[in-house]
Amino acid sequence: MLRRLLAASRYIMIVPVVGTLLGSFALILYEIVVLTASIYEILVEGAISTKAVKVFAVGIVEAVDVFLIGIAVYITGIGLYFLFVDETLPLPKWLRLNSFEDLKANLISVVIAVLAVLFLREAVAWDGNADIAAFGVSLALVIAALSLYLFKTNSR
Repeated sequence: MLRRLLAASRYIMIVPVVGTLLGSFALILYEIVVLTASIYEILVEGAISTKAVKVFAVGIVEAVDVFLIGIAVYITGIGLYFLFVDETLPLPKWLRLNSFEDLKANLISVVIAVLAVLFLREAVAWDGNADIAAFGVSLALVIAALSLYLFKTNSR
């Protein structure tokens, strides 16, 4: 009896799976609307200048950042479903998971990409006034620590 109850308890993971998938879809759809509105605004205003293209470029980089976060949330949802509910779910080769550690490694890889895009966004928007070097160094330290973690866990 207890064995069946414990085996069935894994289906509680459907709650965070649904939540993460809904969150992922909402992030992606919201950013598509924001990006579409930005493009529409540029076309209506007809603003053609170096400042306008820089603002648009920052908007594109910010969109990529949000898309990457949405992808990370999606990977979490799919990974949780695969690990806890249905390990026969057909997944692309790059998303094959054998353990919770594999899921964490995928997420850390996406977090590293998000941090890199975050710095790119700041670099593109940089006006020369703020100290961007300290921000870059702090992000580099976080990325280095995450990369070291990935290296250590993959070398086991």
